[in-house]
Amino acid sequence: MTRTPTRRLLVLALATAATAPAAWAQQTVDPQAAFGITPSSAPTADLAPAARPDAAFTVSDIRVDGLQRIGAGTVFTYLPIERGDSIDASRVAQAIRALYKTGFFEDVRMGRQGDILVVTVVERPAINKLTVTGNKDIKSEELLKGLSDIGLSEGQTFDRLSLDRVTQELTKQYNNRGKYNVEIAPTVTKLDRNRVDVALAIKEGKAAKIRHINLIGNETFEQEDLTDSWESAESNWLSWYRRDDQYSREKLSGDMEKLNNYYLDRGYVDFSVDSTQVAISPDKRDMFLTMGLTEGEIYKVSSVELTGDTVLPKESIERMVMVKEGQTFSRALLELTSNAIVATLGNIGYAFAQVNPIPEIDREKRTVAIKLQVVPGPRVNVRRVVFKGNTRTSDEVMRREMRQFEGAWYSQVAIDRSKVRLQRLGFFEPGSVDVQTEPVAGTADQVDVVFNVKETTSGSFVFGLGYSQLSGVTTSIQLSQNNFLGSGNRVSVEAQRNVYLQRYSFSFLNPYFTDGGLSLGYNLWWREFDNSEFNTAQYSSTSAAAQMVLGIPITESDTVSAVVGLDRNQINTYRGSTPDSIVDYIDALDARTFHSWRSELAWARDTRNDYLQPTRGTLQRVSLETTLPGSTVQFYKLNYEFSKYWPISRALVLNTRIDLGYGDSYGADAVRVFCQTNPGQPPTSPSGAQMAAAPADCAPGSTYDKTLVATGLPFFENFYAGGARSVRGFRDNTLGPRESASGSTYLQPLGGAVKTVGSLEMFFPTLFDSPAARISAFVDFGNVFKDVDSVEASEMRVSSGIALMWRAPVGPISISYAFPLRKGDDDELERLQFTFGGAF
Repeated sequence: MTRTPTRRLLVLALATAATAPAAWAQQTVDPQAAFGITPSSAPTADLAPAARPDAAFTVSDIRVDGLQRIGAGTVFTYLPIERGDSIDASRVAQAIRALYKTGFFEDVRMGRQGDILVVTVVERPAINKLTVTGNKDIKSEELLKGLSDIGLSEGQTFDRLSLDRVTQELTKQYNNRGKYNVEIAPTVTKLDRNRVDVALAIKEGKAAKIRHINLIGNETFEQEDLTDSWESAESNWLSWYRRDDQYSREKLSGDMEKLNNYYLDRGYVDFSVDSTQVAISPDKRDMFLTMGLTEGEIYKVSSVELTGDTVLPKESIERMVMVKEGQTFSRALLELTSNAIVATLGNIGYAFAQVNPIPEIDREKRTVAIKLQVVPGPRVNVRRVVFKGNTRTSDEVMRREMRQFEGAWYSQVAIDRSKVRLQRLGFFEPGSVDVQTEPVAGTADQVDVVFNVKETTSGSFVFGLGYSQLSGVTTSIQLSQNNFLGSGNRVSVEAQRNVYLQRYSFSFLNPYFTDGGLSLGYNLWWREFDNSEFNTAQYSSTSAAAQMVLGIPITESDTVSAVVGLDRNQINTYRGSTPDSIVDYIDALDARTFHSWRSELAWARDTRNDYLQPTRGTLQRVSLETTLPGSTVQFYKLNYEFSKYWPISRALVLNTRIDLGYGDSYGADAVRVFCQTNPGQPPTSPSGAQMAAAPADCAPGSTYDKTLVATGLPFFENFYAGGARSVRGFRDNTLGPRESASGSTYLQPLGGAVKTVGSLEMFFPTLFDSPAARISAFVDFGNVFKDVDSVEASEMRVSSGIALMWRAPVGPISISYAFPLRKGDDDELERLQFTFGGAF
């Protein structure tokens, strides 16, 4: 059963107070008293004296006494007597009722001075301040808003009767939530100038817990099977999270409906709940539930008949009917059949189509004959598509995601697809995109489709607020906008500096360069990188690149993208500090500056239902990155990413993720032979070596030294694993092959040409009320390997832990704590890992 939102509960709680009769309706008006006899409840000391008339008379004038805040004009507006009217006792009684009905007055009295009608009133006080304390289950904002809706708010006229009724109804609502120890103490403090302060002090107490549930009369099914899907349950070890042991009348009502459905889905047409007893312990802490059942007999389906206007060929509609003659009756199959027919008709414009199942029960034969009456209603055209709540994002950006068009026939599939596409933009709060269909007044065949959204942070501004355990404090200025000026374009400008990196970059992407959805973008960046501070091999690099990005949508979920660019990378190594394999690779090429014509071709399929916090759907991406002939080094990298979200229940979402990578060189390997020159001869190169094609080709007087070969994926393109975004619990980039430099025993991470990383992560989306925060439990696994021949399952690393992700006002925060389950002797561990940055 879906929980009723807090706002709705509050409205229900205050509904009685909102419709309660005003104080005037509780008084019996005596016509004689109206002509001068003061009611016993009236504060006579405050009333102005007026002579009592002995008979009816004609009003020559009207005077109002006792007013403080309310103007006389307001009284005359509601008073059903005017100058020149002839009045008697019944007219006076009617006038008193009318003034009481306004709710402005505690007491009303009418008298006569000559032919002047004297109206004497005592105003109700105004509420100076209204405060609510102690409430947790119902938020103060919601509570005060509900009170304001019935006139109980600051500046309004105070009505004690309404306050008493509100107190009683709120107590009932807390009782319905299982909190029977609740105490609500209203306090009214009188102030000068006819004002009062009103305070509601709430002691919610603890919800009563269900200690025992007993079903009586279930002979066919075990109680555990019947109550398995209930929201109410006896106290258990998961109750601290599920809160299923807290009694609630609404939850119990929903559970009774589930119980009824359970039997009806299995053919028990005569099933009934005969009695429901709820007992509470003297201390109001424990609840005991007892239900008496009558199961009845199993019924079979004797016939199924389709009637009404099916619109489509009857044969095609009949194929959707899941209920067949001879089957055990099942209401679930009947509902699925109705929903399938309604959805099919809704997709061709019949937005208000209905399917009415009409059962005919034969209790002697234990059979049910079913007639499915199809009522298509009028075919509906969408007049307008309207967007509300988009304060930054332009209508054009949202409209281009629409698959339901104005002037077209209504289609539920198109509307649902439009909603998903809006959610996947990442511009709106998770789950905030809501769709409403509003009939157009004066016509039966037109509707407006309204998309209500709530915008979220779509940009970031980082200035000296970044921190991670890998890089330490990051001094940076970064401005990025995924929705630049509400246009949907993505723009990023960055200047960043920390202990290992200087980076300046600019990127731009227009996701709708053409109306057909072709995207076009550009990337420019320059970077100085010191790997010795990055948990990788010790060398430094200076690089720059210019790229053009192109994306082409193939289907609703599939996209092909291409990247073409030119980059330059200068590598600096240090013999004795840099691992020998890296130095040898550089020497084999006799080049420290690498120029590359680089291209990437990728295919992606994204069926996730949300960009920020998906709960279902799949993301797949395959990419091939390669350098073109003419580059200093010719290589390729193949990547495959897969992520699928499985909604286990409302409170559990499982994410399965895998990230694979492989890279290698292509073409001829670079080979360099070193020959040592004889002493006394000038060196042929700064290193004292000269290159030859083979050892036999060494120059006269020189001897063969060694042969170096540059092959495989370049070391500066290697894959890395370990860290907060990979295998948590291990230091960033430290998994995989390691090597030391000459004369050193310190093993430096090198990365590898093969990457295998994956994760199983269970999200708990309802654990926090805020959609910006979520917690998860995970198992990460993976490693990187030098090449394919080095891949061994026994070398895979595994960790498990919990993580918290929070889109805080200061920026996205990620915190994880992991325990390595499988590790190596030389692995560097880091159980607690976190990062954060600034955002707006």
